[in-house]
Amino acid sequence: MGKVPAVRRLSSSSRLVLIFLVVAFVLVGVASATKGGAPSGSAGRGNAVATAGSSGIASTLPTQIVATGTATPGSANPPPSASDRPTASSTLATLVEQLPQAPEHRDGYSRDLFVHWIDADGDGCDTRREVLIAEAVVPPDVGPGCHLSGGKWVSLYDGLVLTDASDLDIDHVVALAEAWDSGAYAWTSQRREAFANDLGVPWALIAVSAASNRSKGDRDPAGWVPPLRAARCEFIVDWVAVKVRWQLTVDTAERQALLELGSECTTTPVPSIPRP
Repeated sequence: MGKVPAVRRLSSSSRLVLIFLVVAFVLVGVASATKGGAPSGSAGRGNAVATAGSSGIASTLPTQIVATGTATPGSANPPPSASDRPTASSTLATLVEQLPQAPEHRDGYSRDLFVHWIDADGDGCDTRREVLIAEAVVPPDVGPGCHLSGGKWVSLYDGLVLTDASDLDIDHVVALAEAWDSGAYAWTSQRREAFANDLGVPWALIAVSAASNRSKGDRDPAGWVPPLRAARCEFIVDWVAVKVRWQLTVDTAERQALLELGSECTTTPVPSIPRP
């Protein structure tokens, strides 16, 4: 009789042990492969979000939550930090409430403490002419020495259409004296000069008729608003934006006026407000 194959010489109990070992080996291999298929880090979490989305879970979340949930430090597209987000989403009332309240401080004020108009970029046109050029609805001709001829402007405060640059004033939306009262008295001369020549935003200095600018003087919205009703909300928003930009204070009457007037300006866009 020939030899019995080795496998047949195993007892029943031995065969059971062998089968158990084979099954265990297979299960360990499957588990290892599954673990290796989902790498750690942002890719793994991204797969989880995609899977959730396919089952309808992620579709119930706001888009920004899903988007930022997959970002990790050092990734190509990290979520923006709070300091990167513009303030444009703030409401006018929210901005007014954020302004610190303090009594006005007029002692020591002089217009000469705010040096203007300067030619900050050295192109031959000072701040006044830069604003006139930027705000013209029909551009003026710019001659030697930045002499302006021709052109057309519409004065925001009263709606007047003007064709002679000499008929316009450049209004500090928040007047120099008001800025002094609201905190500029404690500034350095360099910061006061920067405020007086602020071309960093289009709503700090505006070209208006000389008559309307002089009617306004150094009064805040508790004492003056543009005679043209259609311009009032834009003026109020600009006023608050300047105060926020330069971290100026408001007095009690001013705050109340801003809140009351601003309640009618809920559809007026509030700009993003960068620091100077």
